Amino acid sequence: MLKDALGFVLAKSADEKLVYEACFERYFHRDGFTELPRDPDAAGLLDDPLLSELARMLLAGDRAGLAEALERAAAEAGVAGIRLFTQTGTFTLRILERMGADSLARDIARLREAGDDATAERLERGREFLRAAVRALVEQNLDLGARSGLPRFGDTRTAGRFANLDRREIERMRVVVRTMAKRIASRYGSSRRRRRRGFLDVRGTLRRNMGHDGVPFVTIWKRRKLTKPRVLVLCDVSGSVAAAAQFLLLFLYSLTEVVSDIRSFAFSSHLIDVSETLESSPVEEAVAKIVHDIGFRSSDYGRSLRDFARGWMDRVDRRTTVIIMGDARSNYTDPSIAVMKTLFARAKRVVWLNPESRWSWGIGDSEMLRYATYCHVVREFSRLHDLELLVKDLTVTR
Repeated sequence: MLKDALGFVLAKSADEKLVYEACFERYFHRDGFTELPRDPDAAGLLDDPLLSELARMLLAGDRAGLAEALERAAAEAGVAGIRLFTQTGTFTLRILERMGADSLARDIARLREAGDDATAERLERGREFLRAAVRALVEQNLDLGARSGLPRFGDTRTAGRFANLDRREIERMRVVVRTMAKRIASRYGSSRRRRRRGFLDVRGTLRRNMGHDGVPFVTIWKRRKLTKPRVLVLCDVSGSVAAAAQFLLLFLYSLTEVVSDIRSFAFSSHLIDVSETLESSPVEEAVAKIVHDIGFRSSDYGRSLRDFARGWMDRVDRRTTVIIMGDARSNYTDPSIAVMKTLFARAKRVVWLNPESRWSWGIGDSEMLRYATYCHVVREFSRLHDLELLVKDLTVTR
């Protein structure tokens, strides 16, 4: 009844009904105790006055009572506030403690000491069902928290470093990156639409309407031709920076309204064109395939830059922004500074994004300080906020 009533009020279109169905099930679905057996012979076992309330519900197979106790304990433990995968164990223990797990353990130990191994075994099995149900509820709240607690566009400055994300956090961050890209595209897209109309030419409008006693029946607009940037992306996908490369490519390919002409290259020991791979498959799958195929090898920046110069340097002109993402650690090979000098001379802008902290640039095999000489923009690139700054680099007029 609740589901139907909310559905009638909230969901109007067919698409909204599908979203509502999924949302309701995600929030309200419970199946933790569906497989808990009901023992018709359990009535005699409940005569023990020393049994805890939790033990009685498990022996009786009281699914409704257990479900109610679980929801109450979860609320007391604050499980709705879970945000990280690493908190799963902590919240599971908190809920079990509030449901009386310690008393249940004492019940099992006492029954074994009294020689009633059969009842103790039943409670052991019940405890396993209980633990599974609690963990399922915690993971369900983690999923809800991950969806509702995603960093907002203005919160990206404080988001964690790409390299420190675990598997679950990476999935969440992909949603964040797509959401952020859509908002940025919408913001810059509306700005471009306004600028396509132009700016009011006050003097021209007054002159044009002199025959109407200065009443501006006809408006004159100043127009300026605006073009979307042409972008060439060179991504290091070696093991040390692969996570940052994935988010950069995902972000750029989500900015179709702002950046329509993107050509992408990936490299570790050598460089290849991966544009067709990214365009022919969903970008998440394509990026994973690229990293799997050529990533996690030793970086050779000099060879990769020479590969680019031989095959694609003629594509670089005064409308092109070249983005290079990598830590600039060349493993003491020839860094090919001459190629960077040529890029700097030919391109509208050369942007280098380095996932390492600035204090490490130039230390050891890092060639970052030498490369930086031939870049228009050099930034750290390790957090979501850095993606927002990248859009400013792409859209600003030099």
